[in-house]
Amino acid sequence: MDAIKIIESAIKKEKFGKSPDELYEPIRYIMSLGGKRLRPVLVLLAYQMYRKDFKKILPFALSVEAFHNFTLMHDDIMDNAPLRRNKATVHEKWNVNTAILSGDVMLVKVYDMLASLPSEKLKEALPLFNKTAREVCEGQQLDMNFETRSTVSEKEYIEMIRLKTAVLLGFSLQFGAMLAGAPKSDQDALYKFGTAIGIGFQLKDDLLDVFGDQEKFGKQVGGDIISNKKTFLLIQALEKSKGKMHQELVEWLTAKKFNKQKKVQAVTQIYKTLAIDVHTAKKAESYFHKGFSMLENISGPTTQLRNFTLELMQRQK
Repeated sequence: MDAIKIIESAIKKEKFGKSPDELYEPIRYIMSLGGKRLRPVLVLLAYQMYRKDFKKILPFALSVEAFHNFTLMHDDIMDNAPLRRNKATVHEKWNVNTAILSGDVMLVKVYDMLASLPSEKLKEALPLFNKTAREVCEGQQLDMNFETRSTVSEKEYIEMIRLKTAVLLGFSLQFGAMLAGAPKSDQDALYKFGTAIGIGFQLKDDLLDVFGDQEKFGKQVGGDIISNKKTFLLIQALEKSKGKMHQELVEWLTAKKFNKQKKVQAVTQIYKTLAIDVHTAKKAESYFHKGFSMLENISGPTTQLRNFTLELMQRQK
């Protein structure tokens, strides 16, 4: 099963709405930008561990991808991000008001998709989805709260990315297993696996924002440094830097006017000097290891899921 091709084909067939075009074209645009399609693929992979008729759940896998892209559309506004997957973000291509409204209707579309679940599955899935959606919003709010704080602890940051990013990966696997009628213990283990690797992937994402190739990364490299975003790297640098190095870092963080390229170069050099990149990579690996340990007691075959995850980990290097 080439899950990504199947997902892409299903997305192309989905119009998301007809009129007015100004409302629905931004949705088709962001959904067409590609990406790893990680969440719907995880839904399908979890389902296929127990059943083979995966095509019947494609609309429900797409609902998770639509929800993810809804959050991205609004996150890009809040972050004032110019690029998404190396293309203009919706609010840049259209405007902020359109991006807000198109995002809103995307969320309505998600519930439309979920509403076609069989009643017994809907009763089980909806509370889990709503919990996940709330947690994603809670994580985004914590992320914004961190912007106005001078210090954030590692523990607080990990909890924020667990909510903002990781729980949706956990839900995707749990959802696929639930639709397949998997044992509750397997559903729970898959949720924990997804959440752990989600934290790992976000830590790798933090690394790529500074040390990645913009062509491969698909976002503005150094964007987190320019915006003083409290990433794992910055939190560690503030904690580990001393003397003149710490003073230089604080000066860059508090500067109102600065050359963006010089700031990125200077802060990146501080990260390198303190080996923050190495420490972050090790932290990410610890969460991947924790995730894989959750698969040991699952009754269904996990080979496809393991291989897919390992392939993604290699792509991020």
